[in-house]
Amino acid sequence: MCGIVAAVGSDNVLPILMEGLKRLEYRGYDSAGVALVEAPGKLGRAREVGKVAALERLLSAAPLTGLTGVAHTRWATHGEPSQDNAHPHVSGRIAVVHNGIIENHQALKAELIADGYVFTSATDTEVVAHLVERELKVHGELLAAVGAAVSRLEGAYALGVIDADRPDRVVGARHGSPLVVGISDQGCYLGSDPLALLTVTDRFVYLEDGDLVEATRKGCVVHGVDAAGIRQPVVREVLRYEHDDQAVGKGEFEHYMLKEIHEQPVAVANALEGRLGSDQVLIEAFGPQARQLLGRTRQIHLVACGTSYHAGMVARYWIEALAGVPCQVEIASEYRYRDVVAPPGTLLLTLSQSGETADTLAALRHARKRQEENYVGTLAICNVPGSSLVRESDLSLMTHAGPEIGVASTKAFTTQLTSLMLVALALRQLHGGDRDLTARLVHRLRYLPTLLGDTLQLDGEIAALAKGFADYRHTLFLGRGAQMPIALEGALKLKEISYIHAEAYPAGELKHGPLALIDGSMPVVALAPMDELIDKLKSNLQEVRARGGQLLVFADPESGLEQEEGMTVVKVPGCCRFLAPIVYTLPLQLLAYHVAVVRGTDVDQPRNLAKSVTVE
Repeated sequence: MCGIVAAVGSDNVLPILMEGLKRLEYRGYDSAGVALVEAPGKLGRAREVGKVAALERLLSAAPLTGLTGVAHTRWATHGEPSQDNAHPHVSGRIAVVHNGIIENHQALKAELIADGYVFTSATDTEVVAHLVERELKVHGELLAAVGAAVSRLEGAYALGVIDADRPDRVVGARHGSPLVVGISDQGCYLGSDPLALLTVTDRFVYLEDGDLVEATRKGCVVHGVDAAGIRQPVVREVLRYEHDDQAVGKGEFEHYMLKEIHEQPVAVANALEGRLGSDQVLIEAFGPQARQLLGRTRQIHLVACGTSYHAGMVARYWIEALAGVPCQVEIASEYRYRDVVAPPGTLLLTLSQSGETADTLAALRHARKRQEENYVGTLAICNVPGSSLVRESDLSLMTHAGPEIGVASTKAFTTQLTSLMLVALALRQLHGGDRDLTARLVHRLRYLPTLLGDTLQLDGEIAALAKGFADYRHTLFLGRGAQMPIALEGALKLKEISYIHAEAYPAGELKHGPLALIDGSMPVVALAPMDELIDKLKSNLQEVRARGGQLLVFADPESGLEQEEGMTVVKVPGCCRFLAPIVYTLPLQLLAYHVAVVRGTDVDQPRNLAKSVTVE
């Protein structure tokens, strides 16, 4: 979950490294650091606790210069945020930055201490620096030394390594954590995410697990491991990044999160583009194997984490109702650690925004090892085309959300939901569902971006309501049916960025325990679309009112719910019940955002969190 960037060029690379760190700060912001080869044999290093701005201030007082360097922004795992624990870590003439976790670092540390090495941090990364330094004495060349060192590592890692005696190169390694190579006429670069390098190039090589790369200002050579376990040069495709660099700016908005909330109509339109015919979903647009794979599907295991898991929970309602295909939704970190029974004809459907989520990737690999004969195949829904999840799946459906910088997911979630609705309708078409309903839903999907734009007009009204939430310490969210996962997502957003404790329940479960929490100090947020459960929901709301609870209800204009003492009603544009989960997501995102602004929290970079969870 840390961010790494490295560069070797024909001019001072410090500005490139610092800009890369700013763009990677969504991956972690406990500390930041850089190391450059300032002259042959001389390493310069600067590290600081806190965000990249703190490192920037340090460097403005004591700047570094060099044609080769590595940089890092940290999300702490081993060792508290401190200057000693900040990357890069140095051993002799070697400097290393690392994303991931070295699981056998304790055993390696004991071995290195016995060999005379002194440790100055509590991190797992420092063993890598010392290992490379030791191997360099044996092999005399950086690429071979890194190769020998990583052969000893267990766990996940992306590495950037420089040698003060060889200022013309950077060596990178990837196993289980993302690493891309950026290529330009001015130099060669490494990064955890292409976003870090868009100011210098739009051409990237996505490394695969086990790859080493030797980058020089003239280009790069990738070394992979063949079936016999022998490392040798390999050709990896060079891809152009598909999003404009301007997409990573905040524009006129105060925060990335608010910008990304308001980008959702366009993002959803992009997710639908080229995938809808006149009255059906264009299954071939999913990929050449889609019709065969989905046609053979008799059961779905849907695996995801966090916000993506909530999207999967909504999809279960859609897939079972629209396609009649049983759907089991699993948290990825649990799926891989239990004895899963996959009936014949099971499709493994994985959801991940980054495509590098460690638990989701591990679940995919675990499933393929255990019961591959029962799986018809694997389908990934993802926002990053070159990611590990996409490369390792039989079929992938890209969400086309564009870059999402705010740590709390917004448009990545709604584009996942949109993509999952496409999957549900594709399954319906292949499994003999009624064509009239399919055609009506396809028509409504075309109108969905406009409907989301109309829903965003509630921004001002919700901002005014948010002021009343600032002093609350707890909030309860209620939903029924497919709105229950949206209530969970709303509660997650509120606690992520405002630090108010929030939880969600099916509204029908109130009487089975949560009703004991209701009093005047516990606001209750409820979702009331016009569906078959609206009358039952109204009864649940009366249970809250009878106990003195304060209700905030997001309701369909036709629901019959009106403003009363103790109940505030916000009218959400009317929509069909199947698309209501997507529409009702937006008011909850706006509520969380405006409450966080009132409370003065760091909206885009909430404490203790990072965007891409690449560690277990």
